[in-house]
Amino acid sequence: MLKEFKEFALKGNLIDMAVAFVMGAAFTKFSTSFIEDLIMPLIGKASGGMDFSNMFIALSNNVTATNLKDAKDQGAVFAYGNFITVGINFLIVAFVMFLVVKAINRAKAAMAKEQAAAPPPEPSNEEKLLTEIRDLLKTKA
Repeated sequence: MLKEFKEFALKGNLIDMAVAFVMGAAFTKFSTSFIEDLIMPLIGKASGGMDFSNMFIALSNNVTATNLKDAKDQGAVFAYGNFITVGINFLIVAFVMFLVVKAINRAKAAMAKEQAAAPPPEPSNEEKLLTEIRDLLKTKA
């Protein structure tokens, strides 16, 4: 059983998945910071300083707070601003991922074009000799 576990744990796909998971976690922090610290303030500035994250509708008469955190502590709220923020974050991440995939596809196409344009490698001396032997055997048969 230990041998089977070692084989499973050391398979290339599992290691690749683990690396992808760690990189994904790091990318999540990077993209969250990029959006929240760089993009959202620009969107807020362009929209006249509007802060989407604190937009809500009070669903309870007990809610008197003007920020979302305090309002949630006071009672039920319909926090549509947070939804707008998450939606904008999603659109930005989706667009950036589109650009990344597009760049990768372009690089792959360029590499495939270079490989197609490259002449095939010259056969080795052994291959040439074997080809001559094959041809001689064909003529004798």
